Amino acid sequence: MLPALRHIDCWIFDLDNSLYPASADLFALIDIRMGEFIQQLVGCDTAEARRIQKSYFHEHGTTLAGLMKAHGTEPREFLDFVHDIDLARISADPRVVAALDTLPGRKFVFTNGDEAYAKRVLDKLGLANAFDGLHDIHAMDYVPKPDPRAYEAMCARFGIEPSRALFVEDMARNLVPAKALGMTTVWVDNGSEQAGRDADPAFIDYRTADIGEWLTEIVKEDMP
Repeated sequence: MLPALRHIDCWIFDLDNSLYPASADLFALIDIRMGEFIQQLVGCDTAEARRIQKSYFHEHGTTLAGLMKAHGTEPREFLDFVHDIDLARISADPRVVAALDTLPGRKFVFTNGDEAYAKRVLDKLGLANAFDGLHDIHAMDYVPKPDPRAYEAMCARFGIEPSRALFVEDMARNLVPAKALGMTTVWVDNGSEQAGRDADPAFIDYRTADIGEWLTEIVKEDMP
């Protein structure tokens, strides 16, 4: 292991656009479904639905949080609807599969999505059995990243010592609470304006555009 990371015994990964390339653009499909949900809920056209969706996302952290506050939306109904998408755009990356198998310690997924969707994605990525646990939006009581309570609850649930944990995330702002707790942070800089919003170097320990490449490099350090 890279010497600077030999103290890490807990590896935490965001799911979407972190464990698979952002170029797969699953969010484009989810966006369509969210727009359709909002159109049906509010009775508006496509343009207004998109405005509402983005407004809720920026104001509340997720579109769901905004819908729950403004409309009393039932979370499972929304999540089941928007995650009903085709996953043909993603596939297993042998580098990620091999590196995760090599990493010492426990591994977790920390996602603002829900467990059912996350498990479908992980299965498609060849990572169905790669993780020791998954902390999803239901486990967060619908208080999403980057709210510090979500991170604290995950650590308490799984007995994670933040100073010995590393967190990988594509949304730079979501690294801030992790770093404040004492975690080592990795920003998957996928080039999108949304992901790079509030990208403060003070909260970013490592930066990569390719998580498969980064993981391969760090585990190589221990190879003879």
